[in-house]
Amino acid sequence: MKNIFSIFVLALCVIFAFDSNAQMSKKEQKEWKKKIKALKPEQYKTLLDKNKSLGSEVTALKSELSEVDSKIAEKNSQISNYQDQISELRTQLSAAKSTPKPAAPTRQGGFIDDSKGVVFKVQIGAFKNKDLSKYLKTTENFTGDVEDGLKKYYLGVFRDYWEADTFKKYLREMGVSEAWIVSFKDGQKVPIKDVLEGVI
Repeated sequence: MKNIFSIFVLALCVIFAFDSNAQMSKKEQKEWKKKIKALKPEQYKTLLDKNKSLGSEVTALKSELSEVDSKIAEKNSQISNYQDQISELRTQLSAAKSTPKPAAPTRQGGFIDDSKGVVFKVQIGAFKNKDLSKYLKTTENFTGDVEDGLKKYYLGVFRDYWEADTFKKYLREMGVSEAWIVSFKDGQKVPIKDVLEGVI
């Protein structure tokens, strides 16, 4: 048994010497030969078992490394896609900022600027305690002001007195009995007789 082991050890020495001959100096080769000769069979078996175990660990680590590389490649692909999407969104945002805003929609019904010239409005009521001011913002044709402590509200804006008069009659037919025509000149209320001469 000792002879077989010796031959085996010698064969290993030759193999190690042959494999590492190009890498080891002569001095190193002599030292390793001494170390191999000094090995006991149990030590050699332990070395082989460790080598086998380390080989398995290396294989497992290589497999894990391959999985990690695969995950990194996948994440890099996702990052690249996200960067492309961000770039596209920035381009769209830049285009949206540079696009001129659409013009405000034109008002239906021929809105009249009551701050210039003579206009007529139909007053629908004058109240001391009723406050309809929150509704004034809903349309330009519903306006109001405060005069002598009364809140006065007007409906409609007309350049033509007879149109205002027709509208006043419609309102009275609908039950707004206090509807009557009020005149304005350049945004200021004026007596109706002062403007009727030049309009009727």
